[in-house]
Amino acid sequence: MKNLSDRPPVNGISRKVRVPDLVRMKERGERIVMLTAYDATMTRLFDRAGSDLLLVGDSLGNVILGLDTTIPVTLEEIIHHTRAVARAASRALVVADMPFLTYQVTAEEAMRNAARLFQEGHAAAVKLEGGRPVADTVRRLTAAGLPVMGHVGLTPQHVHRLGGMRQQARNDESAQQLILDALALEDAGAFAVVLEAIPDAVAQAVTSRLKIPTIGIGAGPHCDGQVLVSYDVLGIFDTFVPPFVKQYAQLGEVIAKAARNYANDVRQGAFPQSVAPRRDRAPVRGLKRVLRDDAWSRQARAIA
Repeated sequence: MKNLSDRPPVNGISRKVRVPDLVRMKERGERIVMLTAYDATMTRLFDRAGSDLLLVGDSLGNVILGLDTTIPVTLEEIIHHTRAVARAASRALVVADMPFLTYQVTAEEAMRNAARLFQEGHAAAVKLEGGRPVADTVRRLTAAGLPVMGHVGLTPQHVHRLGGMRQQARNDESAQQLILDALALEDAGAFAVVLEAIPDAVAQAVTSRLKIPTIGIGAGPHCDGQVLVSYDVLGIFDTFVPPFVKQYAQLGEVIAKAARNYANDVRQGAFPQSVAPRRDRAPVRGLKRVLRDDAWSRQARAIA
């Protein structure tokens, strides 16, 4: 594996990506790349590919844990996966989702839970869903020096209130409310805002109003960056694929084929094959004699 210093710079950044780099990327018109990650092996691949941010999303509830929604995902589960991702990421900035009801009850509880994501999970930032209702909490976290990413539009933790996973800000009034939410998050100190499942024109309006970067998902091409669930990008998760997703591979089919081939080889006796002794290894002397020794066989059965 190459050292970070051996890799060509991406967007002019060959070192670890930091929060201030993202604002500079927006100012330079450089698009920000973000993917979800949940384990060390995939993290190394995404990091090597040049991802700027890796989100340990509560989407792990869907693609890892088999849940219907993200609501049951716990703080301990996010910490567990964040620790693995942070351990493997050498360049990308690691952002951890704060799960449902870990930041909405009180600002003090939000501070304690966010602190665990930084101290135990080794996250570099946390992400909260919601606009003005959570702005005070964002302000408290950022005042304490904790980097916070916002998330407005379709907020999956609010799926029941929203009536399903559907596009938001579809009329003038709701679009204006979303803009106010995004501005409130910026004013509270958020370093970036995810815009999910909103019309292109609304995302463009928000992006032009904010000094901080916007990261789109199902929000059109005018955001400062894009994020997708990695299992969607790779074609691994096939239970539901959002219409805005572009699948860059069909790894689900590749993995299933490999597993079938392995199973067939095992059942047909084609794997494993006998291996000739290596010349650089001393032979196991007396092995045939030991295996023929009835006394040894009786002793082995007695131990078992």
